[in-house]
Parts: sequence; C-alpha cells; structure tokens
Amino acid sequence: MSPDHPPGLDLDRLRGLLEQERPGLVQGPLTGRLIEGGRSNLTYAVSDGTAKWVVRRPPLGHVLATAHDMKREHRVISALHPTNVPVPRPVLLCEDEDVLGAPFYVMEFVEGTPYRTADQLAPLGPQRTRDAVLALVDTLVELHAVDPAEVGLADFGRPEGFLDRQLRRWGKQLDASRNRDLAGIDELHAALGRQLPQSPAPAVVHGDYRLDNVLIGDDDRIRAILDWEMSTLGDPLTDLGLLVMYSMPLGLPKSPVSTTAEAPGHPDPAELIERYAARSGRDVSAVSWYTAFAWFKLAVILEGIHYRYTLGQTVGRGFDRIGDLVPVFIEHGLTTLQEG
Repeated sequence: MSPDHPPGLDLDRLRGLLEQERPGLVQGPLTGRLIEGGRSNLTYAVSDGTAKWVVRRPPLGHVLATAHDMKREHRVISALHPTNVPVPRPVLLCEDEDVLGAPFYVMEFVEGTPYRTADQLAPLGPQRTRDAVLALVDTLVELHAVDPAEVGLADFGRPEGFLDRQLRRWGKQLDASRNRDLAGIDELHAALGRQLPQSPAPAVVHGDYRLDNVLIGDDDRIRAILDWEMSTLGDPLTDLGLLVMYSMPLGLPKSPVSTTAEAPGHPDPAELIERYAARSGRDVSAVSWYTAFAWFKLAVILEGIHYRYTLGQTVGRGFDRIGDLVPVFIEHGLTTLQEG
C-alpha cells in the first residue's frame, strides 16, 4: 500500500459513497494518510486537493463491535455540534461494511495541535500554556452544561449506578491481565468501593478528557474535542478526576507515559478544581475519590499493556518500561484517596 492508500481506507469506494450521498462535496481524486495517536480506533486525514476531511473506523481485524461503535461516536458529535461544545462538523455515517470493511464516519478536518507532552507545550511559553489548560477546564464545563435530553442524548447511557459499574468493570479488566503480584492494587480497588460518592445529575461524559484529545488553534483556543469512543451518560466528575490526574507531575524522567504537568506555566490541580467548581456550580468535595479512581483506571490500562507485552503481543518503543509505571500509579491512587 502506498502512503496515499493506507490500509483500511479504500479511497475509490469512499469517493463513490461521498459523491452518491453528498453530491458536489468532493472536487477530485482523494488522497489519504493515517493520523498517529488515538487509543484504538483508526483516524485518517483525507483530501481532494482543496478540502480536507477525517475518516474514523475501527481497527483492522476488529472483533468487539461495541468497543468501537462508530454510530455512537457519530451520534454524540452530531448532537453536540449545534451547542457551544467544539466538535468537528459531522459529514456522514456509513454502516455498510462493504465500503471500507467496517462501519465508519466522516467529519470535517479541524486545524489545530494536540499537545501530548510537556516538551511539546514548552515552546508556547508559560502564559500560553496556562491559557490552554484553563481553556481545557472551561470547555469541560461547557460539555457538562449540555442537557442530554435537549440534544437527543437522553438514552445515550445508563447513569443509574454508573460509578459502581465503572469500578466493577475496571476490576474485571484487572483480573483479565493478572500475571504478577501488584502491591496495593486490591487495597485501592476495595477502598474506592467503600468510599463510593453520591453522583451528581448525569451529564454527557467524554471518558478520556485530556489535553492531547483536543485540538488547540494558533489563537490558543480549543477548536475541537476528539476521540469520543468512551463517551456516555454518567457522572461528570469522572472527567474532572481524569483531568486532575493528568495535571499531576509523575516525577519520572523519560517515562513512556507522560503528563503535561511539568510544562512551565501549567496550572496546578487545585486551581483547575477550583475553576471547574466556580464555573459549573458543582460540588467537587469528593474530587479526591475521582482522581484516585483515575489513577486506578490508568494502572489497570498500563498493566494490560504490560501483560500483552510479556506475551509478545505488543512491540514498540517504551513498552518494556510500562510495567515499572504501574506501582507508581497505584501509589498515587492510594495517597490521593488517603489525602481526600
């Protein structure tokens, strides 16, 4: 496959579909490239030489349809696009697997930068870094202010018992990748279960809200929130807890998993929490629980990656060091919960 015809993207079939469903949209032959990043679903940039779009589809050889549900992603961005929440304009959903071999959707291409590391943020300087991270909080407030029923998302999830189900789910994920003793992880899981907070009114939850899942424009404004694959209706403070977790320095030089917290000018977690509380009007007194839960969730995800690495199923730079990070995340989780 040439770079202009990446695997999983049949450009001729895609063009045929777009010409049929959106006459006049495409002005010439399409080229495409795979965009790096994103946890699992594949993202391509496609162009006719004049305009640009993005195609999202499940991984090649995908098995679990529910884990990569294109219809859900397309539905949530379609519902949010008319609101103040910045999302790309949806163009088309295709559930016919004959076109690309899997369901997929097309949306507008949004110019902007996803900042993944402190090193990438550093050239912005302290003030612009600070503004970008505070904008991240403000945009989260906008998302959580959307009334799900008003935008047609009243049945987008099951908010009743959301935290309990989340905790059980990640506990099962942990059990599925157990092949070594991990001091403290069962203690953290049990303590989270004992201290389960009362959830506020449900909101549209992104599920993986952090700086590298948004595009920031040259004017430092957030242009679009991306990667909606984990979105649902649930407890909005889970998004805040994850954002706070990613805003805490790991204190690990050359870590294969990085936060942006070390960037000069990055606001500290306390300021982010205070800003969210002031702008949303929500009670954030249990934020330590949500942050500890985020540490637990990431520990489980990293342990799963480490487990697959030990089985020879994951290759690449940095995977050999992932296993060393898991105890650090567990320790952060326990400390956060005790301090709450």
